[in-house]
Amino acid sequence: MEKEKFYLTTAIAYTSKTPHIGNTYEIVLSDAVARYNRFIGKDVYFLTGTDEHGQKIQEIAEAAGISPQQHVDKIAGEIRAIADMLNVSYDGFIRTTDDYHVKAVQGIFKKLYEQGDIYKGEYEGWYCTPCESFWTKTQLKDGCCPDCGRPVQNTKEEAYFFKMSKYQKQLEDYIEQNPNFIQPEARKNEMLGNFIKPGLQDLCVSRTSFSWGIPVDFDEGHVVYVWIDALSNYITALGYTVDEKGELYKKYWPADVHIIGKDILRFHTIYWPIMLMALGEPLPKQVFGHPWMLFGEEKMSKSRGNVIYAEDLVRHFGVDAVRYYMLHEMPFAADGTITYETFIARYNSDLANTLGNLVTRTVAMVNKYFDGVIADGGTGGDYDDDLKTTAVSAMAAIEEKMSVLRIADSLDEIRKVINRANKYIDETTPWLLAKDDSARARLGTVLYNLIETIRIIASLLSSYMPETSSKIAALIGADDLSYESATVFGVTKAGTRVGEAEVLFARIDAEKKLAELAAEMAEPEEPEIVPYKDNIEFEEWEKLDIRVGKVLECEPVKKSKKLLRFVLEVGAERRQILSGISQFYSPAELIGKNVVFIANLKPRKMMGLESCGMILSAESDGRLTALTTLGDIPSGAEVV
Repeated sequence: MEKEKFYLTTAIAYTSKTPHIGNTYEIVLSDAVARYNRFIGKDVYFLTGTDEHGQKIQEIAEAAGISPQQHVDKIAGEIRAIADMLNVSYDGFIRTTDDYHVKAVQGIFKKLYEQGDIYKGEYEGWYCTPCESFWTKTQLKDGCCPDCGRPVQNTKEEAYFFKMSKYQKQLEDYIEQNPNFIQPEARKNEMLGNFIKPGLQDLCVSRTSFSWGIPVDFDEGHVVYVWIDALSNYITALGYTVDEKGELYKKYWPADVHIIGKDILRFHTIYWPIMLMALGEPLPKQVFGHPWMLFGEEKMSKSRGNVIYAEDLVRHFGVDAVRYYMLHEMPFAADGTITYETFIARYNSDLANTLGNLVTRTVAMVNKYFDGVIADGGTGGDYDDDLKTTAVSAMAAIEEKMSVLRIADSLDEIRKVINRANKYIDETTPWLLAKDDSARARLGTVLYNLIETIRIIASLLSSYMPETSSKIAALIGADDLSYESATVFGVTKAGTRVGEAEVLFARIDAEKKLAELAAEMAEPEEPEIVPYKDNIEFEEWEKLDIRVGKVLECEPVKKSKKLLRFVLEVGAERRQILSGISQFYSPAELIGKNVVFIANLKPRKMMGLESCGMILSAESDGRLTALTTLGDIPSGAEVV
C-alpha cells in the first residue's frame, strides 16, 4: 500500500548573519514534526534552506570588501552546519542563488507579467532595509518601521507591482472555507482583520536601487524583489517551473504545512497564496506561525547583548538537551523563554533526575540482580497494570497532540510515562525484593516491566531526541522502536542482555556552570585579522598611481543608498569619483578634507555617472574610514 505523503517546510533562513538560538528553534521544531510523521508511516519530504538576495546582503558584503556571493556562501554554510549539528533530518536544502531556482523565478515573474498580474510603475514610500519591507507614512510607528522599530528611508524608484487586490476576495473566501489554513486561530483573525479585510495594496515585486538579486530577464536594471524570489522556493525546490512540473512537485505539492515565525505570517498567508492563485496552483494546506523564543522577556538581539547560540549550548549541554529544551519550553501560541539559568534547571529536573535516573538505575539493577540478563515478565503483581496502561496509551495521546502541532504537549505525554515508571520503582521497591529469595520471580517481572516501559519511552522519544533514543535502545538491547511496537507491551524478549549502566545526563552544578559560562562570555574577543593577500613584486606596486586629493564637492547620488559623488582637487585638475561610503559619512564631514585615492584605475559608469578613481578606506567591524593625511599636503601629491 502506498504511503501517505507529507511535505513540510521551514521558512528559509536569511543569510545576513549567523542565526542565534531563537532563529534555530524553527528548524528543530520542524524536524520533530518530520521525524514524527516518518515514525507513524508517512512518506515525508522536509525542505529547508537559505534566502540569499537583497539590499541588506549587498550592503553587508560591500562593507566587508567581499562579493555578495562570497558572503552568502559563508553564512549559508554556517546555517547548514548548525542544522547538521542539531541532527536535523531535512530531505532538501535550497539556496535561492541555486541556478535552477533563479531560472524558475524568472519564468514565474515573466508569466505573471504576461498575464497582466504584474505591471510597471514607480514606487515612492518608506523602506526598511533590515526587514526588506515598504511602508506608507501612516503605517510607520513613531517614524520607524512598525515591525523592527529601526529607522526607515524615503525611497522613490521604478518598480514592477503585483495586483494583490485582484485576488483579495478569492483569498478571503479560501481562508473562511479552510479554517485550519492559518494556525493558531488567533493568527488567522489577525491576518483577516488587520491586513486583508481593510483592503490589499498592490505589492512592489522588483527593485532598481541595488543589483544583488535575480535579474528580471526582460527589463535590464530590475531585480526580482524578495517576495517572488524567496516564497517560490517551496515549489522550485520540488522542480517546479512554469513550463514543467517536476516529479517531486507532482508527488508532494501542495505542502501539508509551512512552519514559519509569527513575524512573517503576513507574507505566507497573503502574498504567497495570491501568487499561487495567479499561477493556477494549489495552496498549501496549512501555515503554522510559531511564537518566538525570547531571552528572558526580551527578543534576542546582538545590540542588546542577549544572544545565545546553538553551538554554545550544544558544547556545554549536548545536542538532545538543546532539542528537548527548545521543543518543550515553547508554548503553542505564546512566546517561550530561555536563559542559561532556566536551561540548567530544566536539564537537571527533566533529563538528569527524571529520564536519565530512570534508565541508569533500571539498567544497574538488571546488572546487579540478574547479571545483566532481562528475566521473564510473567509474575504479575500490584501496580503492573497501571504502568502498562500508561505506557501503551501514550502513543494515542501523542498522536492527538501532534496532529495539531502541539509539540510541547506531546512531550508532556512522554514525561507522564517516565514519571509513572519512576513511581513504579518506588511502589515495588526492587531493592527490598532482592533481599527475599522467594520474591526473585517477582523482582524479575518488575525489572522486565521497567525495561519494557523504557523501550516504549525510547520509541516515543525518537522524534524529539533521536540520539538519546538510540542510546537507550543500545543500553537495554532493544531492536524494535517502531510505531507499532510503541502501542504494545511485551516486545522485549526475556534473555536479552543489557549494557553497562551509563549516565545519560549528568546532573549539573548550576552555580559552577553559570560561573563557567560567565567567565567564557567575559573573555575579550581577539580582534579578527583579515588575512594578508598574496605577495606581489615591487614592479606591480609601482604600477599604482596613488594620490592625495582635496574634497571640493560631496553629495549623495540620486537613487543610491550608498554612493557619494566627490569632486576632488588634484593639483590643477578636477576629478569626479564615486564611493560607497554614504552610510558612514555625511557629505559635510568630508568637504575640505584630503583623501587618498587610486588615480590610474580605468573610469567606470555607476548609476549613470563616471567614476575616475577609487578613494581608499580602512574597514573594521563593518565600519569604513576614509584614508586622509596627518599634515597639510598639496592636493595631487603622490603617495610613495
